[in-house]
Amino acid sequence: MKKFAFMLIPLMVFTFQQPTSAKKIESKELKAAIIIDDFGGGAGGVRDFLEGDIPITAAVMPFTENSTEHAKWAHKYGIEVMIHLSMEPKRGKRSWLGPRPITNDLSAAEVKQIVEDAIKDVPYAVGINNHMGSLAVENEEIVRAIVEVAKEKRLFIIDSATSPKTKFPEIAEELGVPILKRDVFLDDISSSSHVRKQMIRLAKVAEIKGMGIAIGHVGITGKVCSIGVVQSMDEFKRRHIKIVPVSNLFSGKSAEKYFIPFKKGS
Repeated sequence: MKKFAFMLIPLMVFTFQQPTSAKKIESKELKAAIIIDDFGGGAGGVRDFLEGDIPITAAVMPFTENSTEHAKWAHKYGIEVMIHLSMEPKRGKRSWLGPRPITNDLSAAEVKQIVEDAIKDVPYAVGINNHMGSLAVENEEIVRAIVEVAKEKRLFIIDSATSPKTKFPEIAEELGVPILKRDVFLDDISSSSHVRKQMIRLAKVAEIKGMGIAIGHVGITGKVCSIGVVQSMDEFKRRHIKIVPVSNLFSGKSAEKYFIPFKKGS
């Protein structure tokens, strides 16, 4: 009869660890901001946006009859407020600019005074974007004056991207002012179906970049714009894209030191 030698193998406890490729990866939250321009001006869509459930950002034109009222109204309903700064375009009627626009014939001191007065006229504003301005945004002296005031008052800038030669990005970067650029115009054609189509473009931008910015308007196209935006919300939920105030799109330590992103009720 054969004898068998047995080796005692120590009992070892193994902790299962997933391969790196199989580890759960926290997907980055997709965000989009909807800036609605021309508050303070026309009434179309104002109530729909300010009293609705969508956290838009209200860009208020200064020096109009309703500028201060609309800014206070937006703040009351927990909506972020910006200054919609009117700037000279290459084409268009002077009447489209509203009162006290920034034009190329102004000195830097005059531009700064307009921006400072606009801040007083639009309470609760945390940022600036440009109304029109395809000519003025290409003027380095004018843009520098605006950005210098924004830096002093700790306001961020959204470049509405009305000119590919805009000076806002380079000067804002030079002076350390947080800046982002508009990706999509919602209501360049006045129909709710077009607004919905543009909202889908916004969603695709957010899926590619992690975030996106759209601009629409109150006034003549306001009602149509509000309908198209509201009708698009189910699609954004399906794609897991969160609509946020535009300040919430800024990230990084420099932005955190510069300003506190807007939260409803703040």
